Amino acid sequence: MLWHYELTSMQAMFEEAIAVMPAPEEPLVLDPAAPIGPQIVRVLRSQIVRAELVPGTRLSEQEIASRYSFSRQPVREAFIKLSEQGLLEIRPQRGSFVRKISQAEVMDARFVREAIETDIVRLVAETADDAFVAELQRQIAEQRDARAQGTATFFQLDEVFHRTLAEAAGKGRIWSFLEDIKAQMDRVRFLSTVDFPLDLIIDQHQVIVDAIAAHDPAAAEAAMRTHLRKVLDDLPAIVSAHPGYFIADDAGR
Repeated sequence: MLWHYELTSMQAMFEEAIAVMPAPEEPLVLDPAAPIGPQIVRVLRSQIVRAELVPGTRLSEQEIASRYSFSRQPVREAFIKLSEQGLLEIRPQRGSFVRKISQAEVMDARFVREAIETDIVRLVAETADDAFVAELQRQIAEQRDARAQGTATFFQLDEVFHRTLAEAAGKGRIWSFLEDIKAQMDRVRFLSTVDFPLDLIIDQHQVIVDAIAAHDPAAAEAAMRTHLRKVLDDLPAIVSAHPGYFIADDAGR
């Protein structure tokens, strides 16, 4: 199967991904010409993942709707979607609160990601051309430069890297499916970029790219598996550093 890579589409994908990530503590800015609900989901999800909205924070449908002059219906729909992703807990007659992180759900998400992304990277290693490898190398260089720009920028570049691989394998819809599943894992991944040096993550990305460049599917799969299992090593230390962020004693359920 021939695979065709278009640099312009990947650049557009990168710009789109960055555009939906608000700067820390930046007020909610929505496009009135686009559906409001999905925008609220993207922005609040980002703020929860980046621990700008910490576990236990109460969110008000009425307050958000009033502040930005739209009805409560899209806010309610956004809250339901975030609840389905395990990010919000909706308590009748009490309100909606940012949910603590479930270690069990983090482990489940990692399991699913490993099963899917190892197959994705095998496909990419079999079909990638020189232009795509050059794009991956460009992304690695950008990740190294982003170390000085803060964890939020690096985290989004990491997300773009994995999404780029999925798109290259023709599995973009699968990546959209993963977005809902991996919300809890993303919260831990972000904390890991805060608590641990970024160089190891970048070096692991480089090993993946090297295997793709060598058209070695087995090596690419092994490199991706090692990369996604990093959370197994990081999680105990992250829980210890941020005990209030996690549901107590749910690991391994």
